[in-house]
Amino acid sequence: MKYEGEIAIGPVHPTMLEPHRLRLFIEDEIIKDAELVIGVNYRGIELIMEGLPPEKISILSEKICGICSHIHVWCNVTVTERGCDIEVPERAEYIRAIVEELERLHSHTLLFGHAFEVLGFETMAFRAFMIREPIMQILGEITGGRAQYSCPIIGGIRPRCNIKESKIPALLERLDKFEEKLKKLLERTINDPMIMARVKDVGVLDKKTAKKLHALGPTARGSGVHSDMRKMGQVPVYDNFEFEEILFDDGDVFSRLAVRFYECFESVKIIRQGLKELPNLDEKIYNPNYELKPFKPIDVYNEAQRGQVYYSYGLDENGRVRQVKIRTPTATNLACMEAILPGHHVSDAELIIASCDPCFTCTDRMIVVEEKKV
Repeated sequence: MKYEGEIAIGPVHPTMLEPHRLRLFIEDEIIKDAELVIGVNYRGIELIMEGLPPEKISILSEKICGICSHIHVWCNVTVTERGCDIEVPERAEYIRAIVEELERLHSHTLLFGHAFEVLGFETMAFRAFMIREPIMQILGEITGGRAQYSCPIIGGIRPRCNIKESKIPALLERLDKFEEKLKKLLERTINDPMIMARVKDVGVLDKKTAKKLHALGPTARGSGVHSDMRKMGQVPVYDNFEFEEILFDDGDVFSRLAVRFYECFESVKIIRQGLKELPNLDEKIYNPNYELKPFKPIDVYNEAQRGQVYYSYGLDENGRVRQVKIRTPTATNLACMEAILPGHHVSDAELIIASCDPCFTCTDRMIVVEEKKV
């Protein structure tokens, strides 16, 4: 079908969080159809992992993304731990969860900053980044890194990531201050009519479409779809914590942002419980007495910041990784955003895409090459 005009955006553009190619087919500045193409950052990481020992692919998995690096490593080592029946000390599992929730806080607040930036509210963007900074500092103090933490290893966590009892009171105090500032940012957002005019009733993803296109994480929960792997028994350590799965029913840009705002408060709640109930300091944080054994590919799920992350692989008789599969939530979430673009003004396009918090580096790991027969 021919339309009045076409606007091509990307793969490099000032409003883009990460590279992608967006084609908007328009009539009178209203989007009639859209085509979103990803794959700019293809690195073929599953193919690189094939045939390596599991210890090495855990290092590679962390390089998939600098925002959600911890969840990739955690999910990766869990495959080997379950396949080889490796017992993980409880203290190590608690610290893995604490670091993951801190990573969720820094990821969500990063999106707030980017979303306000796309909206043109620079002051609010900088406020979000200022609120995020103490979380980055905490991550650096606990793990030694602000973006690449290298916390989980097969059988537990690295010794440098062990949280000292003497530091817990200060960490709890800083979490209180973070929560207080985040509440103020949420209040300012809700009470600003100009912001709400841009995000309310814009980019509506209804529940039926969200289910049909397999929306995940906050994108799904913003449309009223239950999707939290932490509440579905996929990550046993979360059974020790009390927290709520945040759901909004309107499915618009505001709902997807609001889910993340309120999830931050739930993450703070989990971190507080984890720090206060952290198993005894004398307990081991690493089980070095494990043996690798062959196993067929098994599936492991966890709840990343953007939704369900999936890892699968097996080990051969030589202890080498085989049949690596990694699935991250951005692919299906982007399909949802592409589907709801028609009917909106072109100025809302990048905001709608950004509202699912896409992570293109997580997504662009493999490419399909069609072999044409001559």
